[in-house]
Amino acid sequence: MQIIFESRNADGAQMRDLTQERLRFALRRLSTFVPRAKVQFSDINGPRGGVDKRCQVELSSEKAGTVVITSLARDWRTALDLSLGRATRALTRNLQRVQKPVRDRSAKLATGGVGGALG
Repeated sequence: MQIIFESRNADGAQMRDLTQERLRFALRRLSTFVPRAKVQFSDINGPRGGVDKRCQVELSSEKAGTVVITSLARDWRTALDLSLGRATRALTRNLQRVQKPVRDRSAKLATGGVGGALG
């Protein structure tokens, strides 16, 4: 899995190793479906403080499309964990939706199944 890390803030750049470790851990079961992941950190308010640490996680999957999740928090680690949790749930939901077989009502009717007039 290719991991792209972007941060313009020096404090956010120090999170590179931890981010890669957390991302690989969060996607350990889904890594075969996600060839590329992108994580961006940004500080919205700058030095003023507050809930201004933004983490955006983008997971690209051939089967389930692209999932983009953004979270805000007081610190980088919390923003990362919130984004990863929501992104893995969204990706899992998309994969389940794609893999679920579609029931074909016309096939049931043709074979005399429920609601069929044959018999």
